[in-house]
Amino acid sequence: MVIRYLEILEAIAETGTFTKAAKKLYITQSAVSHAVAELEKQAGTALFERLPKGAVLTPCGVSLLEESRSILTACRNLDRRIAHLEENTPVNLVSSITIASFLLPKILREWKAAFPEIRFSVRVASANAALDMLQRGNADLAFWEGVAPKGDFHTIRLGSYRICAACAPEFPLPAETISLEQLCGYPLLLREPGSANRDTLDNTLALANLKAEPVWESVNSLALIKAAEAGLGITILPETLLSDSLLLKKLRLIHLENINMENQMLALFHKDQYTTKPFQILTDLLKKEKL
Repeated sequence: MVIRYLEILEAIAETGTFTKAAKKLYITQSAVSHAVAELEKQAGTALFERLPKGAVLTPCGVSLLEESRSILTACRNLDRRIAHLEENTPVNLVSSITIASFLLPKILREWKAAFPEIRFSVRVASANAALDMLQRGNADLAFWEGVAPKGDFHTIRLGSYRICAACAPEFPLPAETISLEQLCGYPLLLREPGSANRDTLDNTLALANLKAEPVWESVNSLALIKAAEAGLGITILPETLLSDSLLLKKLRLIHLENINMENQMLALFHKDQYTTKPFQILTDLLKKEKL
């Protein structure tokens, strides 16, 4: 089936003659006749009644034209959009939870301001899940926290954040500074394994031959903050996420002896990835801002 033949079928039905259809489509009358002959050959039946003053669709011709309408409409819409496919094709992003909580909205706002037509989708997942989506090709760019992963990736450094321990002001501690061993003796309110924050904590503890045994484990940082505010234990999260509670004195920081935990924030994408104009604007923004 040739789309042009369906356009000719429609033009004849609208103009009433082969000649007028040819003029409307800027083709020869013989081309119109050839198209109709090919369609009738494929259909195995007549599609037009040839009358002295023109051509009228047969019932079979009417049926074919009705079925062709949606195809022709789709082709015309595609023809209008084809020069703007990059703008109309969504950029798929995946972000670790912490970056999505306080950094990603600013990035997307600035990207949208620079390219108002851009379409994008965002998935929020743990750091490990975000990397897995990028590796499987289910995301064009991943926002990742921690040490840059191995792989054939372009890496853009966005900044870093401190990971801090905090508890309610009234939570009983022997001193303002405690050791990692003492920390592990208290009820711990922690993110799930596979998250960047938990991996950093677990690696820090492993160097001291220690292991965290949380009483509350969650993918939701806000739930951990609220549990800590209620005096249920010690939470260990990015300082940025704790800032509001610290300012309102609902939480206080706990100093860990000789320990400074920090995570890098990175944007990752495949080195061999085709770069569209919207995607290039995003990566240029990320490189420039150094958020």
